[in-house]
Amino acid sequence: MGMTDPIADMLTRIRNANRVHFKSVDVRLSRINLDIAKVLKRSGFIGGFDVKKDSDGMEFLRVYLRYPDPRKTVITGIQRVSKPGRRVYVGCEKIPKVLNGYGIAILSTSKGVMTDREAREQNVGGEVICSVW
Repeated sequence: MGMTDPIADMLTRIRNANRVHFKSVDVRLSRINLDIAKVLKRSGFIGGFDVKKDSDGMEFLRVYLRYPDPRKTVITGIQRVSKPGRRVYVGCEKIPKVLNGYGIAILSTSKGVMTDREAREQNVGGEVICSVW
């Protein structure tokens, strides 16, 4: 049976791995997951990512997490906003701020996947995928 929400699966794997201080986590490869990883890397929430192949030849995305010191994590919280059962779309004037600008909202727009700041600068709205702080 196929997975109904690969984005939520990716965010949950990152949240769980971050909670127990894993160095990296493997998630299913899809175009949207790759775009979200690029935005997280650009915003400084993760150390990087690689596309790898397993023993069966299937590709997956390895996400490397960042920790400033042994007790603290860079990602304090990560939450899915738009879900398959309830999509959340916003215009450019209604894009939410996460923790008054300390966090980011990741949006899927007509110009690609981007942060809330980038969407405001380019004056585009779209689907709010998740919030990260």
